Amino acid sequence: MKKLTFALSLATLAAAVVSCGNGRSKAERLLENYAEVTIPAPDLSGITDNGKEVLNLYRFAADQADAIYWQQVFGSKDFFSALPTQAERDFVQVNYGPWDRIDNQPFLEGFGPKPAGARFYPEDMTDEEFQALKNPDKDSPYTLITRRADGSLETVWFHDAYAEEVEKIADLLRAAADITIKPSVRAYLLEMANAVLSDDYYAANRAWLKMTDSKMDLVIGPTETIDDALYGKKASYGAYVLLKNLERTASLQALCDRLPELQASLPGDPAYHQFTPGRQSNIFSCDVLYYGGYPNAGYKNIAVNLPYDASVQEEFGSRTILFDNIIREKYNRTVFPAGMLLFEPADQAHLDASAFYWNIVFREVAQSLGVKETVNGKGSVADALGNEALTIEKLKSNVLGAYLCMQEVDAHRVDALIMKQDVVATFIANIIRSARFGAADATGRANLIIYNCLVNQGAIARKASGKYDIDYAKAESTITSMSELMLYMQATGDAKGAAELAEKFATVPATLKADIVNLELEKIPVDIRVTYEK
Repeated sequence: MKKLTFALSLATLAAAVVSCGNGRSKAERLLENYAEVTIPAPDLSGITDNGKEVLNLYRFAADQADAIYWQQVFGSKDFFSALPTQAERDFVQVNYGPWDRIDNQPFLEGFGPKPAGARFYPEDMTDEEFQALKNPDKDSPYTLITRRADGSLETVWFHDAYAEEVEKIADLLRAAADITIKPSVRAYLLEMANAVLSDDYYAANRAWLKMTDSKMDLVIGPTETIDDALYGKKASYGAYVLLKNLERTASLQALCDRLPELQASLPGDPAYHQFTPGRQSNIFSCDVLYYGGYPNAGYKNIAVNLPYDASVQEEFGSRTILFDNIIREKYNRTVFPAGMLLFEPADQAHLDASAFYWNIVFREVAQSLGVKETVNGKGSVADALGNEALTIEKLKSNVLGAYLCMQEVDAHRVDALIMKQDVVATFIANIIRSARFGAADATGRANLIIYNCLVNQGAIARKASGKYDIDYAKAESTITSMSELMLYMQATGDAKGAAELAEKFATVPATLKADIVNLELEKIPVDIRVTYEK
């Protein structure tokens, strides 16, 4: 199909999309937004028989986390077993419910709007009711808000609400602890078993950070709060089962040793990036073997930086995990083809897989930098920024990661043959590709804000061809100024400024709408979905 230029009207583009979709169901069309990727059976030649059994138990535990997540965001997945087509059943599994996670709209008939608070709160709860509830547990990431028989609100801890699944997870982790020959792994698994039964994760997070000598890793439990679009407080259950790349992990560890140096090098007022990460921070390079729960829903994370507990980060540090196989698939299937379609040839030449990888590395490192507590007495950054906290954090990590990546490439401290222009072009291609997620969640809003700010500052502009031309000097200055602004907003708890920024820039302009349709017509996926080799 001939590539479209911006000269085509949006009405014409919309009509083209409709005609291209003739004869197919809505679910079939939407499912094409996710390229199917099969995760092959892992090479376990270096894993002992005990380790292989531990890996199986990790996967069973991940399945229980998946069952909890269904309850958190919809209810029973068995509800959808009678859907007439495989495409509908598959797309329900992608989204963990009947709502498309790109726009939060239902793709199945008979369903209304997606509840903003998922199933963490009663759907009919008012803000006045929530604010009037005088139970401090209401703000915990690990409680549900439910109604008593008399209609009043109460809190229920996750370990009580999901007792059956939580007890199975604990049993599986303890069984794995009995089998493993690694003392550090045993210590972590036993602490995590206790954590899921108590919703107290401090000791488990500490033990996890100390578990550095295992070829396998398990991330499990409630972590991300994106599904709580009401208050941004409640954490979704999920799990990653991972296999470590030992050689690449060793080469990345030097970055963690430089965290204080990187913190000091950030732009803007030093008072706004004075947090000192713990010295036990580490970086793992891993392949994802299996997903459960939140990590399997919608678009796939390509890295994580955990734990989110600020006290653990300050005392011990954090762990960045890069998902090598997912990074590779995302770049090849979504980022590179999007850049080739939308960029001028001179900028296409700067698309680079290594630049994408290192952008992701520094994006995750950036999550550990800045501050965790406001500098003006407003409490934690999360509390001070409220509903905008997650959007600003996603914004900070993206632009600050690109800033750090540019600085490190300029200083020849990155083990890859890339230039600063490669970093910028690949970063922008990923932002435009990711902006297709819309403004339905914090990640989408952050990407839209970055896109619109780049356009506003003249860093990217359309040429007569309809393709983007990048002004690299303006792109660098925009990324730098945005990094300064995010650090300022977090440090001062500027909730008003954060809300105004989102209101002004977290929108999908006509240019981006045209890009989105162009990408759809060229059948460039929004993201990937995974299956597993049998």
